[in-house]
Amino acid sequence: MAAWLLALSSIVLAASTPAQEAIDPMAAAVVHSFGMIERDFVRLADAMPAERYGFAPTAGEFKGVRTFAEQVKHVACSNVAFFNEVEHKTPPAQCEAGGPSRAKTKAELMQYLRESFVYARQVMQRLTPANAMDAVEGPYGGKTTRLGVSTLAIWHATDHYGQLVVYLRMNGIVPPASAGGAP
Repeated sequence: MAAWLLALSSIVLAASTPAQEAIDPMAAAVVHSFGMIERDFVRLADAMPAERYGFAPTAGEFKGVRTFAEQVKHVACSNVAFFNEVEHKTPPAQCEAGGPSRAKTKAELMQYLRESFVYARQVMQRLTPANAMDAVEGPYGGKTTRLGVSTLAIWHATDHYGQLVVYLRMNGIVPPASAGGAP
């Protein structure tokens, strides 16, 4: 009797749970790479103390570079911009300068960053062999395809991640991905 009730409750539970949308294997491969930089970038941004978010290197060839906060905001805005273009929406203007978001504090910037990665991943998960080569054009990706913008987004976040590793180390902080242990 107990086994029968367990089986019945499993069927009822499965029927009441919405089916998870299948992700095409091609999209899954791109999402996996994007997820790796998302995890490392968010952990890196969170590792910088709030009072150091205004840090920018100034010595040597670092003159005129973005602050840590400006880098984080730029990546968040760019994530939104790239995937707005994939969806044929108008991307936010001036992501080079942080874009239109009013986020300023570490908490606000971290929320913006996390939301931008979630949005980007949701759009990327809808890639299929049938739509991956659809033309996309805009100020952030130029003339390319949905897959092209997706791979550009991975490269872009990775490029800024590398820059921010230097910022952390200049502040005596070992980046979480370099510190060892489980992510």
